[in-house]
Amino acid sequence: MTLRTGGQLLVDALKTQGTEIAFGVPGESYLAVLDALHDSAIRFIINRHESGAAFMAEAYGKLTGKPGICFVTRGPGATNASIGVHTAHQDSTPMILFIGQVGGDFVEREAFQEIDYRRMFGTMTKWTAQIDRADRIPEYVAHAFQVATSGRPGPVVLALPEDMLADQADVADARPYQPVQASPAASQLDQLRNMLAAARQPVVILGGAGWTPAACDDIRRFVETNALPAACAFRFQDLLDNRHPNYIGDIGIGINPKLSARIRQADLLIAIGPRLGEMTTSGYTLLDSPVPRQKLVHIHAGAEELGRVYQADLMINSGMPQIAQALAAMPPIDSSAWSAGVAEARAELAAWQAEPPVFKDRETPLNLWQVVQSLKQALPANTIVTNGAGNFATWAHRFWPYGGFRTQLAPTSGAMGYGVPAAVGAKIIEQMQGIHRPVVNFAGDGDFMMTGQELATAVQYGAGVLFIVFNNGMFGTIRMHQEREYPGRISGTAIRNPDFAALARAYGAFGEAVASTQAFAEALPRALRHIDASNLPALIELQYDPELLTPNASLSAIRAQGEKARTPGR
Repeated sequence: MTLRTGGQLLVDALKTQGTEIAFGVPGESYLAVLDALHDSAIRFIINRHESGAAFMAEAYGKLTGKPGICFVTRGPGATNASIGVHTAHQDSTPMILFIGQVGGDFVEREAFQEIDYRRMFGTMTKWTAQIDRADRIPEYVAHAFQVATSGRPGPVVLALPEDMLADQADVADARPYQPVQASPAASQLDQLRNMLAAARQPVVILGGAGWTPAACDDIRRFVETNALPAACAFRFQDLLDNRHPNYIGDIGIGINPKLSARIRQADLLIAIGPRLGEMTTSGYTLLDSPVPRQKLVHIHAGAEELGRVYQADLMINSGMPQIAQALAAMPPIDSSAWSAGVAEARAELAAWQAEPPVFKDRETPLNLWQVVQSLKQALPANTIVTNGAGNFATWAHRFWPYGGFRTQLAPTSGAMGYGVPAAVGAKIIEQMQGIHRPVVNFAGDGDFMMTGQELATAVQYGAGVLFIVFNNGMFGTIRMHQEREYPGRISGTAIRNPDFAALARAYGAFGEAVASTQAFAEALPRALRHIDASNLPALIELQYDPELLTPNASLSAIRAQGEKARTPGR
């Protein structure tokens, strides 16, 4: 052992825990860490905003199952990054945010940019702490990795006082972390099998975090062997290849009414991984609380989540690899009572994904459904698709077929601005691992403007992402609710946008704007050729009719419904 600064001890601790990449925005509060990173094999990606850095770290956690690492400075840096921490919390993603902090001689004086991070982040992390002694850095970092990955995964925040990082200490390194997950008991598996054998209309719901390729393969075998219909929870659509004959759709915002009816009519729901939160349960209406009408098996990695809203008939605390392996090994059950219904549900999904009435009933220069069809034809099944939040996301959720594990990166927290940095981060991560599958970002105009500056990061690091920007000049989701509740009274939802294509070119990317279906079909191969030739990003702006607010109803139709609802006697 030799004397090392706190900054060096921290970087060495990260290497011990297997860190290969970190994201951040530099700050004077952690210069000692930046200096130690200079001679390290850890790659430090420089972001343009702390929210982008935190979103990229969260995307890393989703893609790899290992904690995404993010560094930001104190005060404003921390508050900017908090959106990524909240996303990691609600999405159950392993992540560690390191925040520079004022020195110990300034603490509790409201010094420059000082915040008590224990109070600030306490409700949205699994653990928030401050390392006050350099000799305890290996201990704290090892514990942070352990907490972030064990049980229900989630974010950890560690504050780093500036003087502590400059202190020297003679201390041994810790061992690499070992994630701990619960496993199902034999008696629980027997009970689940008996419940399934007695069922006539079962439905499997997949979701949540902690999955691996092997776990997804095991759960696929369980579904196939027992001819079970399987749906995926909100923004976890990539846990089962959407082309699989047993996949029957996603359960989230704008759920297929036929699928909603099947869940309501089911006599057994087997929820493997999801929290069964507001989005997955359609505002807690698909299941009655606290006791559902349907028999419910709820399997989750966090014991504290079981029974939180729904008192299931069987609650199993288990990691996803552990339960999936056990279910794959379970002897098959006679599925004759429900197997015919799987093909029916699959046909209902196909009808739901057909060209929607909003395009069939009106002439429109730019058909967004056809845009997705063109992308499907041009891109392989293993393409990663990212999005933030907004009505535009329905074109990705409803009409794009996710090709399997980690082909979808989207925030269950509903965070706008997530998709752009997630896509850039995903491309950088994949390239580091020698993987070169396409990455596509679906972004609304308001959504893109929140983190669009990360295009500069994409250009700097050669991240050839395809950005599809849906430009209708409004915050579409809020406008939809506004027209429903206060029809015709537009307030705070209209936005004036830049020329997105010109903006992309200014950053050094390919940029093109289209206003027709044919123009998009011609621009898409040009954008993909640019990415292949240069490893630089490309952006296609979709200039489309604001009337096309949702696939199911135009802006005028939503307003008319709102007016009808507000008219006395109607």
